[in-house]
This record gives sequence, structure tokens and C-alpha cells, in this order.
Amino acid sequence: MRLDPWFRKAERFPDELTRLRQILLSFPLKEELKWRQPCYTYDGGNVVILHEMKDYCGLGFMRGALVDDPHGVLVAPGKNSQAARQMRFRSIAEIDDQEEVVRAIIESAIAVQKSGQKVDFKAKREMVYPDELKDKMAEDGAFKAAFEALTPGRQRGYILHISDAKQSKTRMARIEKHYDRIMVGLGMHDR
Repeated sequence: MRLDPWFRKAERFPDELTRLRQILLSFPLKEELKWRQPCYTYDGGNVVILHEMKDYCGLGFMRGALVDDPHGVLVAPGKNSQAARQMRFRSIAEIDDQEEVVRAIIESAIAVQKSGQKVDFKAKREMVYPDELKDKMAEDGAFKAAFEALTPGRQRGYILHISDAKQSKTRMARIEKHYDRIMVGLGMHDR
């Protein structure tokens, strides 16, 4: 298969990732490489992605917030995550012990994809701009236009990053640091 090289290059959890791959390939999912990770799709929609981190590997469910999780094993990858949920593993034994639960969650994730359900991104409507960002936009019309031209996800990323700073001078420094990127339409993590 075309993703075999990715699995051979896995550094910390090669056996665990290969085992999770075996489980995923037993479902009617298409294996693709997206965001430099193995991603499994159903009818063209992203369902689950495999990932390797420093301390664990796992399954990332794109619409995990909608997935049936009666055992409470799914966790949000970050404090601001609304849709995505992860299932994390550190050993083959963990995967094997939870295989039944893993399979049930994958089935639920496929059912969510089939149903067309969408996550209600409440925070998008409730996004609070920090004062420093509002001030910069008020004094620099070109910056305001460039920021408003960003995709909602890119805007959200910047707003969360800037707002996360405790001090005003740090929020201002973050705006200045990303000024040029915003002006050319790039998100924080775009290259």
C-alpha cells in the first residue's frame, strides 16, 4: 500500500500504529495521506486520522464530539477543541484490551459521517476579540481588511493565540509578530 513507508518511519509507536491501522482497514474506509498523517475517509469525508505524539499515539476523530462514547474514552485534543476528539494509546496491550470499544467508536464515527451531522461551532459565533486586536484594526484599515479576509478558522486561531496571553504587552507583541503573515492571508501554522 502507498502509506506503508509512513508506518515504517514511525518513531515512537510503530507497532501500535500498525495495529490501529489493521483495525481501521477492517472497516469500509479509504486510507489517504492528509496533513502528513494517515487519514481514513468514508464517501469522501474525513472520519479518523492516525497520529503519533511524544507520549502517545492515537486515533483522532474529526467529528468526535458527535460520536457515541458510552465508555468516556474520547478526549478533546485541546482546551478550545469543539469537534475533534482523540483516543490515546501507549501500548499494544492497551489497544488490544480496548479493541471492542475502538471498533464501536469507529462504527459510530462512520455513522456520523453517513448521517451528514455537523458540529455546531458555538464559539465561532461567540468569538471575543481582545482589545489590542480591536485597537490595531481600528488604527490600521489595511490590517483590518486582511484579518477579515482570513478564513474563519485562521481568524479563530489568531484570536485564541492572542487572547491566551495574560499581559497586554504580550498580546500586542503577538499581533506584531504575526502582522506580516496576516497581511498576506496566512494562518499561524501555514508555510
